[in-house]
Formats: sequence, C-alpha cells, structure tokens
Amino acid sequence: MFRGCTKLSLDDKGRMAVPSRYRDRLVGLSDGALILTLNPLDQSLWLYPLPEWEIIETKLAALSDFEKQGRRAKQMMRGYATDCQLDGQGRILLPTELREYSGITKHVMLLGQGNKFELWDEGTWQKLRKEWLSEVGNESAEPADSLKSLSL
Repeated sequence: MFRGCTKLSLDDKGRMAVPSRYRDRLVGLSDGALILTLNPLDQSLWLYPLPEWEIIETKLAALSDFEKQGRRAKQMMRGYATDCQLDGQGRILLPTELREYSGITKHVMLLGQGNKFELWDEGTWQKLRKEWLSEVGNESAEPADSLKSLSL
C-alpha cells in the first residue's frame, strides 16, 4: 500500500528520485520494474509497480474495441505506458512526452494511491487541492453514492 504526499524535484535529465521509504517495497514487489502512463481522468501521471500494471492491463484487454470509451482508455493508458526501472540511485526517468502532458517541469508531487502513485506538477496540484478542499464543506453538493456510507 502506497500512501502519503511528497514534493520532489526533477534533475536536468528529467529523472525523479523515488523516496527511500518506497524503494525497498518497489524492489520487493517488482525488482524496481515500474510502468509510467498518463492518467486519462486528470492532467497527471500514474506510476505502477509492474505486477500491479499487469492486473490493469488484463482489465484493459477485456474492454471492447467497439465501445468508444473502452477503446480510448486502452489507447491512452497502454499507448503511453512506459517501462521504467529504478536506477542505482533510486531514480526513474520521466519521458518528455509524459512530462509535457502532465505539465511537470521541475517540481513534482508524488501521491501514494494504494496500488500506485500519482505524479502531478506541483503548481497544478496546489491549485486543484485548494479548489477541492474549498468544495468539502459545500453542503449544496450531493456526495456520490460511493461516498455516502464512508465514515472517516
């Protein structure tokens, strides 16, 4: 389970150092083999340990090519999926195309999301987080059915 939020910086080559608190687990899960792809729902990236990605890829393969949303999900997520390997210093390279999609330039927010990580441009994340937090107390917004029974 990956959780927590960490601010990181890219080096001049576009590499990001994965925090040490996650490295041992990633090496144990996948020998440091990761898949980086775009998040088709937000302007961010998803980073999966290879075994978790293989589960997602199986689910994507089950989607019909004749159904537009399923086809688009496959095209975007599989089409942009990039193999990454933790190097000796625990870094991964974020490809230029994925950095451009997500708007990541120098500062990255790494968010643990259970079976994966989300990577956000820091400025984009700060802006959206502020918007989302301002909506929390908005009583006129009806919560989604999946949230109605959630007790925190």
